Amino acid sequence: MSTVEQAYAEVQRVTRARAKNFAYGIMVLPRDKRRAIAAIYAFAREVDDIADGDAPIDEKRTRLEALRASLDEPPSTAMFVALGDARARFGIPRDALTALVDGGLQDTEKAEYATFDELRGYCEMVAGAVGVACVAVYGSDDVERARTLGIALQLINIMRDVDEDRALGRVYLPRDELERFRVTELAVSPEWRELMAFQAARARAYLDEGLRLLDSLDRRSALCVATFAGLYRGQLDRMEANDFDVFDASCQLSTQAKLAVVARGLVR
Repeated sequence: MSTVEQAYAEVQRVTRARAKNFAYGIMVLPRDKRRAIAAIYAFAREVDDIADGDAPIDEKRTRLEALRASLDEPPSTAMFVALGDARARFGIPRDALTALVDGGLQDTEKAEYATFDELRGYCEMVAGAVGVACVAVYGSDDVERARTLGIALQLINIMRDVDEDRALGRVYLPRDELERFRVTELAVSPEWRELMAFQAARARAYLDEGLRLLDSLDRRSALCVATFAGLYRGQLDRMEANDFDVFDASCQLSTQAKLAVVARGLVR
């Protein structure tokens, strides 16, 4: 089994290799906090990889429940060694981690959402739960705004990844809103642009409310969170600039653009 140092090295490797935005935010944190956030990311990544993988649904569910059970057992992998140490150091709530598992399980059984209320419940279990787990590391008790910020980031993910999610057989955009805006297919059209403009406005409202979390954070934790938010806001801006063509036009920020977001935070 890995030593704690080896385990943290592994979760940081996973974060650098797999995180599109996460790695840029945590680079500004002190070492202990940076490693703990990487452990949370690695756990969330494992949940996603299982839920989005090619295994039969029954196998996915078995593996996800095994992840849940492992939270209460001696660590058997580098990820769980690092996560166990981070939980002990920072009091990362178990409920936030099990909520992530619940979100992965929901992805195996639910392919669409009738209303935004339904979708919000899902968002609370995924990125919202990541926010709750991370805020313990940052050292704030403003759990509600941490959850709200996570929901904002998930809403932006949903907009960005419409085509990717469709390939997995999922449509996260609420069905009643698709009907309200008369969107009959996931393709660029005047109706699609109106729908997505509505989604963007809601995501920005959640983002603005969630960013009030910064008031309760120390400077480096606030810079980390502001960097996450700035990167996602940049993707949202790019989607709007592309007239919400999330099918053929990329809204990903370049490495240079991401580093510029970090730099802007450092000089404030």
